[in-house]
Amino acid sequence: MKLHILGCYAATPRTLTNPTSQVLEIKGHLFLIDCGEGTQVQLRKSKLKFSRINHIFISHLHGDHFFGLPGMISTFRLLGRTKEMHIYGPKGIKEAITLLLKLGDSWTNYPLKFHELKSKEPQLIFEDKKVSVTTIPLDHRVYTNGFLIREKLGERKLNIDAATKYKIDKVYFQNIKNGKDVVLENGEIVSNDMLSYDPPKPKSYAFCSDTAYKPEIVQLIKGVNVLYHESTFLDSEEHLSAKTKHSTAKEAATIAKEAQVGTLILGHYSTRYKSIELFKDEAQTVFENVELADDGKIFEF
Repeated sequence: MKLHILGCYAATPRTLTNPTSQVLEIKGHLFLIDCGEGTQVQLRKSKLKFSRINHIFISHLHGDHFFGLPGMISTFRLLGRTKEMHIYGPKGIKEAITLLLKLGDSWTNYPLKFHELKSKEPQLIFEDKKVSVTTIPLDHRVYTNGFLIREKLGERKLNIDAATKYKIDKVYFQNIKNGKDVVLENGEIVSNDMLSYDPPKPKSYAFCSDTAYKPEIVQLIKGVNVLYHESTFLDSEEHLSAKTKHSTAKEAATIAKEAQVGTLILGHYSTRYKSIELFKDEAQTVFENVELADDGKIFEF
């Protein structure tokens, strides 16, 4: 599981910082999460392949989280994309995007599949054999969701030495990976746990931006490996977080502690502060394992 931070600062883009956008590499997927201005340029810098992005998740319809999407869709068209693109976001996102395409006479030459969200309860929005994506209802000034992305338990790993010892034909290897025992020619049954190892424990990632402090999400993200949680303000500006429905670094750390997550990644920083290290310092008074997102940074778990 690898997380590419394309942008992680609040609101207004600057020459050296970008609004929210990130790519999660997980089980062969490249999931684009939010698409603020400058996302395309940041993708180019990251050298991630545009063609591998088939699912885009938009948390809410504030500009710093989706104004890069129309340009991204148009670029896919210019690159000759033919594979369908799935876009998950709040109700209204289809109208916003298709109106721009209509006015610019820029209809895509590939299918755009919109999945509009309006439920205020957690909702499974994507699932295949390898991963699932569920919404995390958040508390912001407009309808907003975070996203909980979980790997599914993979196949077992073949113990090649044991397979060789029992002279098991390769034709049975996939069955062994699928958890089945093997019956030898003499009728002896070799149990699967002698022929294979447990698969790696599935990893999980929770994205929570933008939101006021919301303890209700703790049960939804309990025990996740990695939590990305917005930390727009420091505790000294807590009055602004309540007013704007954002969180402080200390509040993000409290969520991480209560949810017993593995790692907390902070982001969505207000640019009023001189150093983002201040966010880490404050969060670590509550929760120790804190990392700081920054544009272009890559986390691998």
